[in-house]
Amino acid sequence: MSSSDVGDPSVDAETDRRTLVLDSAMTTFARYGYRKTSMDEVARAARISRPGLYFLFSSKEALFRAAATQALERDIMAVEQVLTAGSGSPGGRTRATSPLAERLVEAFDHWAGRYVGPAAGDVPEVVADNPHLLGEIAETTRRRFEELVTDALAAECGRKRAVLVAQTLISTSIGLKHQVTSREVYLTRLRTAVDLLVHRAPSAGTAPGSAR
Repeated sequence: MSSSDVGDPSVDAETDRRTLVLDSAMTTFARYGYRKTSMDEVARAARISRPGLYFLFSSKEALFRAAATQALERDIMAVEQVLTAGSGSPGGRTRATSPLAERLVEAFDHWAGRYVGPAAGDVPEVVADNPHLLGEIAETTRRRFEELVTDALAAECGRKRAVLVAQTLISTSIGLKHQVTSREVYLTRLRTAVDLLVHRAPSAGTAPGSAR
């Protein structure tokens, strides 16, 4: 999209249409799996003609790659907004002044929690099952998530400790996704892990052994 297209209703409508098609495609791929999903099924779910779908995406592989990329980039952008200093939050406070534990739980909810449960759990699964179709995007966003969590922790407990805590929280999140059946339970248990690990982490200016 060129700068002259910004604010153009026709361009905005086309962008919205593409976004809706990709959302419908991701839901369909998650429900049936990549192999069993047909372009006809995606077209029906997106309420678009089959020729119209092929006009936007030349193949099922291209459609899957675009849908997964949109989902992953949307998730990582939400995490960045939560963890990066200066982003606004409801109630007039900035994210930066919210307690770190709260921001971490919210970030993990955007990244993983919202996919826990029978209705949404197949989205990350279909992405993980088809890495050969995605190129580097899946690994790139995974690394970016770890970097964001580590950076947020490092501001309070130092880089070395932050790396260990971030990796432990990510491992905990992965385990919880396979153990629990609802988003609510996932968040309750993850919050416990965050409280234990973050509140025990010494601040960046605290000497080792002096933290309570």
